[in-house]
Amino acid sequence: MATIALPTTSGETVPFTFGEPRAFAARANRPFNRVAFSASHVVADSRAQNDPWLEPALDWDATMRFRHRLWDLGLGVAEAMDTAQRGMGLDWATSQELIRRTLEAAKTVPGARVASGAGTDHLALTPDLTLDDVIAAYEEQVGFVEGLGGQVILMASRALAACARGPDDYIKVYDRILGQVSEPVIIHWLGEMFDPALEGYWGRGDHLAAMDVCLDVLAAHADKVDGIKVSLLDKDKEIAMRRRLPDGVRMYTGDDFNYAELIDGDEFGYSDALLGIFDPIAPAASAALDALAGDDQKAFHEILAPTVPLSRHIFRAPTRFYKTGVVFMAWLNGHQDHFVMVGGQQSARSLMHLVELVRLADTAGLIQDPELAANRLQHLLAVHGVTH
Repeated sequence: MATIALPTTSGETVPFTFGEPRAFAARANRPFNRVAFSASHVVADSRAQNDPWLEPALDWDATMRFRHRLWDLGLGVAEAMDTAQRGMGLDWATSQELIRRTLEAAKTVPGARVASGAGTDHLALTPDLTLDDVIAAYEEQVGFVEGLGGQVILMASRALAACARGPDDYIKVYDRILGQVSEPVIIHWLGEMFDPALEGYWGRGDHLAAMDVCLDVLAAHADKVDGIKVSLLDKDKEIAMRRRLPDGVRMYTGDDFNYAELIDGDEFGYSDALLGIFDPIAPAASAALDALAGDDQKAFHEILAPTVPLSRHIFRAPTRFYKTGVVFMAWLNGHQDHFVMVGGQQSARSLMHLVELVRLADTAGLIQDPELAANRLQHLLAVHGVTH
């Protein structure tokens, strides 16, 4: 097995030998008994002549190859969301092209599922922003996705959070948009740990009080809501909300800390999945969901258990920088040929954070080619001045 000298916080290096990767299947064996989306990252074009902080450029071929990999594993693709750096480097114009290309690619894969983010991120957050501006922005993006025949993920809106004065303003906006959609949507409640600009969403500073407002919206439009993705990193809040959902409305867990327990469920129900962590752990997620579909809960938890420390590390505070770990994993595993991100966000995590990520990914059996990973990691260490 490959061995590499990894740095420590004391300034020394210690040898680290990669373990054997787990032998996960490259394709799903059967349909899952949970709906499972992976929120997918994008691959930057490292050779584009652009200003990376201002102008996104994507490697479309590599980006689409990764989506085909997820479909092969039986996972749906949640497109143009925060994992794809939406609102943190990826603009609406590039998001439109991403959504268009993904929906076209999905047509070539039997059973491939895609849901695409529609929000208000093309709005400038000016002091004179109004609710009508927010509604018009949502209408534009929802209309684009639905015009391509896609399912909408109704993303949380920074613009709405900035101009709303209370719960009634949220209700007004969501009533207006949900009253117009042609097919049931997935609503995304993204917590402030993922995006500080969304603090106080639904017009309440307390999550449980905000939940009441959100549930009122869901109850009023249950026929237009496929489900809600809750990203609060709090399993108790998710379970409490799950038990109060209207009939037919799914809970899509967005809890990258407690996903195994939430997907398995309890005597009162379970959560489906729409998770950013399903991007870097896709083979393990597929294998675990296959086990669950075969009524093998023991294998389900045995597969996912070692991925949870990895996920908690990738999504540690400041949580919004989790995308760096996701792309780092894709590079280590050979799914792209560089560790460069839209907006230069490969620099959002420290070298020591990435070193610990390597250890945890290895423990989970998710380093698919240790020789390749060691070689790439050696180059990264050299760039950071670690040469021993």
